[in-house]
Amino acid sequence: MIRRKKKISKHNQRGFTVLEMIVSLAIISFVTLGATVANTQIIQQTTRNTDFTAASRQALNAAHWISRDAQMSHSINGTAGFPQSENLTIAWKEWDNTEHTVIYALQDNQLRRIYSIDGGPSQTTMVAEYINDDASLTHCSTSNDTLTITITSSVGEGDLIVDFTKEFQITSRPGI
Repeated sequence: MIRRKKKISKHNQRGFTVLEMIVSLAIISFVTLGATVANTQIIQQTTRNTDFTAASRQALNAAHWISRDAQMSHSINGTAGFPQSENLTIAWKEWDNTEHTVIYALQDNQLRRIYSIDGGPSQTTMVAEYINDDASLTHCSTSNDTLTITITSSVGEGDLIVDFTKEFQITSRPGI
């Protein structure tokens, strides 16, 4: 009789039914779909974070260099049209009458610093990339010996463009 029970139990085990297979495939599909959507969102958010970091660093770098030069200035020219129609020119003299001139020019969304001493050969340095040349986003003005600059850096493509705007005010050296 024991042998008969073993035969019967083997005979009743046929494997999975079609319905069980379809249900398990559906569950696996939903889990895979959820993981794919989560991965896509993580990648997009990482891209946005990277673009924001790049945009903020570029705008802050431009602000650093312009404010560094403007704080030493005796004269600042070109503020009315910078960066759309004029270059920003900053000049100052050292205690030994050495004259320094810095010109900030925006070309192809790159802010360039052109520096010369006593009218000699100039050194050109790219200070920042991705600077937006739209007049409502990047501009400067002067009032009461204070230079106010708004710089916007735009990074990304299509619907994923990230803008970072930095506005800062610089007062040149007092009593000069």
